[in-house]
Amino acid sequence: MRVLVAEDEHVLADLVASGLRSEAMAVDVCYDGTAAHERLLVNDYDVAVLDRDLPGVHGDDLCAELVARGARTRVLMLTAAATLDDRVGGLDLGADDYLTKPFEYPELLARVRALGRRTQAPLPPVLTAAGIELDPANRRVTRDGRRVGLTPKEFAVLEVLLRAEGTVVSAEQLLASAWDEYADPFTNAVKVAMSKLRAKLGEPQVIETVPGAGYRI
Repeated sequence: MRVLVAEDEHVLADLVASGLRSEAMAVDVCYDGTAAHERLLVNDYDVAVLDRDLPGVHGDDLCAELVARGARTRVLMLTAAATLDDRVGGLDLGADDYLTKPFEYPELLARVRALGRRTQAPLPPVLTAAGIELDPANRRVTRDGRRVGLTPKEFAVLEVLLRAEGTVVSAEQLLASAWDEYADPFTNAVKVAMSKLRAKLGEPQVIETVPGAGYRI
């Protein structure tokens, strides 16, 4: 899942981003509405966590623009205003969910996950292929019944491959889904992650390299 966190409280934004990254999400962070607007035009996000009162471009305007152009990005609006009128106003603009500050991180995580599921085609709760079982909710991977310990990045890469259901996933698609905007497309980050993932999954190898195209399981 790729997420944009747009929040002008730097400490809060960085804490939220760090927590989401630990859950194998690719997260971009910005601290004003102008930067958020630029990223939303360039990148295809599953979920945008938007502070409603962003400086620059207001959070309301960002949300309204996403709705107007039919973007698939789901919006979780954050605000310090907790009145019913405020909540209704945010939802009327097209926000998919609304969370008032201060909030508990587990609740934000659950809401982001729920919105992310709405951007993807329905799939079984546990993804399986070639003896691999990946349980996204419990962050658990097994291979032929053996528990496999993966880093958040390795987990994200494996999840993308399994969700592709046997089709080829390019290195560029993996970078867009499992890394943030600062990932250099000319590095060997995907190859390194793939090598470590293959080693942990063990023999026989199940991740196939398709020359000039990408990878598939």
